[in-house]
Amino acid sequence: MTVDAQAQWVLDAIAEAEADGRPKYEHGTPDAARQMYRDARGALSPEPPDVAVCADLAIPGPAGDIAARYYRPADSSEEETLPALMYYHGGGWVIGDLDTHDVICRGLANAGGFAVVSVDYRLAPEHPFPAAVDDALAAVRWLAGSEHGLAIDRRRIAVGGDSAGGNLAAVVCLACRDGGPHIGAQMLIYPATDLHRNTASHEQFGLGHLLTSPMQDWFRHHYAPRAEQWTDWRLSPLLAPSHKDLPAAFVLTAECDPLRDEGKAYADALAQDGTPVEYECVPGQIHGFLTMGRVIGEADRAIHRIAAQLADIFADA
Repeated sequence: MTVDAQAQWVLDAIAEAEADGRPKYEHGTPDAARQMYRDARGALSPEPPDVAVCADLAIPGPAGDIAARYYRPADSSEEETLPALMYYHGGGWVIGDLDTHDVICRGLANAGGFAVVSVDYRLAPEHPFPAAVDDALAAVRWLAGSEHGLAIDRRRIAVGGDSAGGNLAAVVCLACRDGGPHIGAQMLIYPATDLHRNTASHEQFGLGHLLTSPMQDWFRHHYAPRAEQWTDWRLSPLLAPSHKDLPAAFVLTAECDPLRDEGKAYADALAQDGTPVEYECVPGQIHGFLTMGRVIGEADRAIHRIAAQLADIFADA
């Protein structure tokens, strides 16, 4: 397996910066890591494309308002009723925010012709598991309600996210299967699905491929430090007793990513239990590449494929 040349440039730049004294995420405080991540996304993300609406929202949550951001595609009117994707950002449940994933959300809205609501769920260690899950569920239940005044088709709501956000999207679908509301699709982008991290891809790509094993240890320590927690399906959705009767899924992984195998395993579990699923592994790519569209051309192409898959599911709903 050969790392894509543009992805390798990113890895080399990170290695050079660390050789010059830039600290690793896991060697600092969560606040320092959050700022490093914001700075990196600013350097690696392309200019944000124009959209018809980009508005900050406050969603009622279990511990106070949850910040969110509402996008409508560039060619839409505010009155037109659109299907919607609720998006949960990545960042190991510790870092990431509305700004770090702004470009992805704009791109998905424009490419797919649907609205996007990005959710700034509570982060660990200040708010460990299950705070992020509780916020993710509260947000989608709010979106499926009729009191927010947004021009959203409540019959066509999807959830999605990358990495930790993909984990939250999968968990939301499992929780809503029995307790509602109806979710029409799930878009899982290199998702974390089993916090035990015992696959071959973790061993193969756990060092030198951006999302290192020490970094993952640090994230997990802050979010869910006790090993007995990791069998809870709200942390490890791959371990849920059943994956039947779940929303149609598109699962995208990256070939040179430690999370690759657990993403593929989750797609296989969905398919085995009869849930419609499309799976794609992007050759040569690394974890997090979707936020690196300034330097990795595959990011924009992947955003368009994800949006097209979701638009097709909405069209059939």
